[in-house]
Amino acid sequence: MAFDATFWVAVSFIIFFGALIYFKIPQNVNKLLGKMIVDIKNEIDESEKLRTESKKLLDNAQSKLYSVSVETKKILDQAKNESDKLVIDMNDKFHKSAEIKKNLAQTKITQMKEAAIKEIKDTSIRIAVNSVKKIITTSVDKSKLDNLFKKNLEETKSELKKINF
Repeated sequence: MAFDATFWVAVSFIIFFGALIYFKIPQNVNKLLGKMIVDIKNEIDESEKLRTESKKLLDNAQSKLYSVSVETKKILDQAKNESDKLVIDMNDKFHKSAEIKKNLAQTKITQMKEAAIKEIKDTSIRIAVNSVKKIITTSVDKSKLDNLFKKNLEETKSELKKINF
């Protein structure tokens, strides 16, 4: 019997599969593939957990960011309102202070004016009295002098009363 090449290929094929089955290679390959499938499935589950957890963290961070931006806007608005109020208060205080200083200056001017008028009156009275004294001392006639003195004294008193009122 002559065996051709296909026969020997078939025999070697059967021997090859027999050796594979004898050494339990398909079961080992099956176990290895099953283990790889389980590992891949575990990695996919872990990545899914990480994805959902990161989504939660992202949502949480975005909500915090939104609340912080809202709070920041409130703080900025409040600070603006307070600064506006402060500017208005400072402006009012400045105007009140300026008004008080103006009134004080006017009061001082009035007082100085009154003091100057009084000093002028006092000086006028002294001059008048000195003039009367000179006239009296230079006059010879005593009765005329007494009359003139009384007359000038009465005039001075009446003038003083007019000035004081």
